[in-house]
Amino acid sequence: MFDTLQDRLASVFKGLRAKGRLTEADIDATMREIRIALLEADVNLGVVKEFVGNVKERSLGAELSKALNPSQQIIKIVNEELVSILGGDARTIRFAKRPPTVIMLAGLQGAGKTTLAGKLAKWLRASKHAPLLVAADLQRPNAVNQLQIVGQRAGVHVFAPEPGNGVGDPVAVARRAIEHARNKLYDVVIVDTAGRLGVDAELMQQAADIKAAVDPDETLFVVDAMIGQDAVNTAKAFDEGVGVDGVVLTKLDGDARGGAALSIARVLGKPIMFASSGEGLGDFDMFHPDRMASRILGMGDVLTLIEQAEKTFDADQSRAAAEKLMDKNKFGLQDFLSQMQQLRKMGPMSKILGMLPGAGQFKDAINEIDEKEIDRIEAIIYSMTPAERDNVAILNGSRRARIAKGAGVQVSDVNKLVNRFVEARKMMESLAGGGFGGMPGMPGRPGMGQGQRRPKKQQGKKKGTRPAAPKQLPQQQTAPQVPQSLDEFQLPPELQKMFNENKPKF
Repeated sequence: MFDTLQDRLASVFKGLRAKGRLTEADIDATMREIRIALLEADVNLGVVKEFVGNVKERSLGAELSKALNPSQQIIKIVNEELVSILGGDARTIRFAKRPPTVIMLAGLQGAGKTTLAGKLAKWLRASKHAPLLVAADLQRPNAVNQLQIVGQRAGVHVFAPEPGNGVGDPVAVARRAIEHARNKLYDVVIVDTAGRLGVDAELMQQAADIKAAVDPDETLFVVDAMIGQDAVNTAKAFDEGVGVDGVVLTKLDGDARGGAALSIARVLGKPIMFASSGEGLGDFDMFHPDRMASRILGMGDVLTLIEQAEKTFDADQSRAAAEKLMDKNKFGLQDFLSQMQQLRKMGPMSKILGMLPGAGQFKDAINEIDEKEIDRIEAIIYSMTPAERDNVAILNGSRRARIAKGAGVQVSDVNKLVNRFVEARKMMESLAGGGFGGMPGMPGRPGMGQGQRRPKKQQGKKKGTRPAAPKQLPQQQTAPQVPQSLDEFQLPPELQKMFNENKPKF
């Protein structure tokens, strides 16, 4: 969503880095470019004026003049101001002192409230809460049935005493749901209300009546991040008519310009609490303004990447794989497959690589990564017997032909996978075994064995004698070499070029 804005800001900052000292004219030109970039991203005009004014004031002050690197200092100021307009600190749900905590969802029809209710319930369930979904949207056709299906997928219960489709009183349903939650010991109640096609006075009053009946601890306004400035106007109308405590952004994975996300928190004066970035029930998390600002500026989002890895990877399984790496040739293709499958649970490779710092420069190349290549690798490994997965050394020609036929690939594909795995395992074993022992130019580990000592300096030759032949040292084991090219990995040319230009030199 923020690709265009990210590209524009990257271009602005690239021009700044080429200058060792910034004049007032340079700063004015930079502010002009930032203003244009924000307006093109459909950011609210008032927010743009405030943002640019704050950045310019700080840039012209003593804060910049004392900086060793003025261009980096401007980037720092822009980052801090972006965090500010996105809401400052992250805020989560305020839970009631006496359960149940009541959360009411409101918003326009089509914003994704019903799906988001299931995502929020699943997120709460993962945090050891017992949520209950309430079907209080009785106007939209099949809204009740949709919530029941979403609840089943999320593994949570749904309170739906009325069939919906225009039948039933949503205020009575919401009131009864609170009593039901108390009796059944649910500690969180999520009320899904009817959406509006616009600022509808009748339905707005209905939302206000539901709020009065259940007295929610949190009233969350669910907004589609792709609808632009209209999202800000609608949010203000809901805040005036019903009252809003926080905002939830949906469809952040869309290709719109994203101005609503940069405007709504400042204009409304209410924090963005959660964000949804996909169709899956797991594509939902707390909104962190500092991390979003980091992504917009192309600095990645390493903290979110680490959190997702901690949720996805099985610690015991990863520890066992690491122990196998310490023991030569014990790490097999089955272990590799297990680690790769855990990595896939984090999402598409393009999404994972996009969270790395500097990935914005190679956005097009990352988007061209073929996810089906991983499917082909899985098919090849699944076509092997357990013994073949544990020991690839036994894979002779006939075995490789059988595996290729079973996986529906060429024998050359099997050969490439095996060769890549063997080379990668050698490098991982070397790193896991204590750093860089045995690599050219790097010190070996203590106790690496004989033959690592430096030969004694040759004595000067005596008169009338021939110098003694130097003793032959035992042949050193050659360490696995770092790959010189990624051609065999079948990555896009841009990523291959990036690796070749920045490969580590030992």
